[in-house]
Amino acid sequence: MTATGLKQLSNALATPDQLSNSSSSIDGVPSDLETSIRVAGAQLTQTAGVLLGLSQDNISQAIVIFTRFWLGADGGSLRIYSTKDVSAAALYMTAKLSFQPTSPRSVLNVYTLLCSSDTSPLWFVNPKGAPDEAPAMESYLLTEGEYQFARLTLLRIESVILRILGFDTHVALPHTIALTYLQTLGATRPAVARRVVEHLNAALLSPQLLYVTHQPNALAVAAIYLAAREEGIKLVDGNWWEVFDVDREELGFLVVGMRSLEGFMRREMEQWKNKTIPLVVDDLDSEIERRRMMVEGE
Repeated sequence: MTATGLKQLSNALATPDQLSNSSSSIDGVPSDLETSIRVAGAQLTQTAGVLLGLSQDNISQAIVIFTRFWLGADGGSLRIYSTKDVSAAALYMTAKLSFQPTSPRSVLNVYTLLCSSDTSPLWFVNPKGAPDEAPAMESYLLTEGEYQFARLTLLRIESVILRILGFDTHVALPHTIALTYLQTLGATRPAVARRVVEHLNAALLSPQLLYVTHQPNALAVAAIYLAAREEGIKLVDGNWWEVFDVDREELGFLVVGMRSLEGFMRREMEQWKNKTIPLVVDDLDSEIERRRMMVEGE
């Protein structure tokens, strides 16, 4: 395979310094709050992409770009850029670069629905739960004035994302690689392939940022390993993962990371029970001030 071909199957990974020193942390955002907001933003992107009818490939790429945006001291800060705006711009940009472009109006109407505490089905936006009946269209369609203002914000944040990422929007995903590996291993049961894809999609929400710290081939191998164990499928003898250029230590880390996501999400839902995760700058500032006052009151 040519060097160009190899590049298309790999990603530029986050450096240790980018992982330990984000712009948000420098601006005083507690690490646990930063993680909660980042994971909520990934869920928001996923849900918005589904409502817009985008492919999972497009949605996954948008989540990776959204995640990359916040990395490092030179990345975006949650104290400056609203999570919902970055999510919307990442999804709009990714769709625009694909065979499934979607209009700014469609994107903004969907985000208005999802970010409303009255109409949203998302637990971290609407703690009361999704309404029993579908919300009236006029409750989330933007007026012309609101739309024009939101459109300017969308396009501005899109340009900020491109600048911070150095215009590098390439994202290699592990899904197709994993299916190819399954065929190579002779694991052709549909249930195994389905579980592999489920693990890869869930890993997009990982608090360990698995998609920006490990290459697609390693993510694919870890998802296959987990799915095969869960479905009781014996793969080939020996350290088969080494054939796909993954060592035991990396495999172990990824498997633990993927398996820990369910517990992490349960803890998040308990921690934020009856509260909303701040997705805009003003709400984040209020949450940080609330925490400060609680500490000072102790």
